Amino acid sequence: MFVYLVRRTIAAVLLLLVVSAITFAIFFLLPRLTGTTTDSLAAQYVGRNPSPEAIAAVKKNLGFDQPLYQQYWDFISGLVAGREYQIGPDPTQCNFPCFGYSFKDNFEVWPQMVDRLPVTASLALGAATIWLVAGVGTGIISALRPGSIFDRIAMGVALAGVSLPMFFTGVLSLAVFVFHWPVFTNVYVPLTEDPVAWAQAMVLPWCTLAFLYAALYARLTRSGMLETLGEDYIRTARAKGLRERVVISKHGLRSALIPVVTVFGMDFGLLLGGAVVTETVFSYPGLGQFAYAAIQQNDLPIILGVTLFTAAFVIVCNLIVDLVYAVIDPRVRLA
Repeated sequence: MFVYLVRRTIAAVLLLLVVSAITFAIFFLLPRLTGTTTDSLAAQYVGRNPSPEAIAAVKKNLGFDQPLYQQYWDFISGLVAGREYQIGPDPTQCNFPCFGYSFKDNFEVWPQMVDRLPVTASLALGAATIWLVAGVGTGIISALRPGSIFDRIAMGVALAGVSLPMFFTGVLSLAVFVFHWPVFTNVYVPLTEDPVAWAQAMVLPWCTLAFLYAALYARLTRSGMLETLGEDYIRTARAKGLRERVVISKHGLRSALIPVVTVFGMDFGLLLGGAVVTETVFSYPGLGQFAYAAIQQNDLPIILGVTLFTAAFVIVCNLIVDLVYAVIDPRVRLA
């Protein structure tokens, strides 16, 4: 088990380095390949009618005058040990982990991401709990009663949930439950200030987002359970006289949950890293809305920071999934 953990951890670190290099190349190498010069890139952050002196100063302050490999090395070293920036007349120290400074507003990116992280974490944790419990529970009941009225209704609703995009269900829920019938509110309140108001503001985005994922998990769990319940070892367990509850929970569900665990690790990592659509629809100040505003302003450090944070969290979630695999199925440890 220890060797398995070390091997997966090393692979996760290497993958994170590869992702950081690819992400950096997308934002800083591809524009040059398409004909964008460092002068034209720096001119976006100067203003109207920029002078050559102003463009040269911005290039120096933002590091655009350095070779790409030097820019990447400075970025990686800043993430690990911090770095020094020449934002104004005096040098400014950017502490670890340094994701740089905003090209537009000159604020440090990492503290702003930390301020917005609780909003996205609240959205992700609440929605993930709802969709996991509702989706897996519905899938199990449907698999135990295939062809029943409950199974047909549940799979029909699941099909609708998978088909409807988030921006449609989000806007529809706002129109019905906030503006037409003011049951909920879409004004975010921090948990530390008012837990009741925080919960009231989060219920609607939780349910709206969970509806999309719960439908997928219900269908995935149902198909996995139906396949598992037809295996020979399930019939053997029943022939031994084991209780049906033990057969379902200990033998059937354990094997059927492996694909669910895989998908959940990916979905949760992506959701926490950047819930762009949900936070934009409900106007919640999380990482998703932070990245959306940065994309509109072409603020590369913010976009790069949120992207790398998303990638890091997805990799961590997949590492946790690998460890859960080893618990669910001991044969995975030998892989």
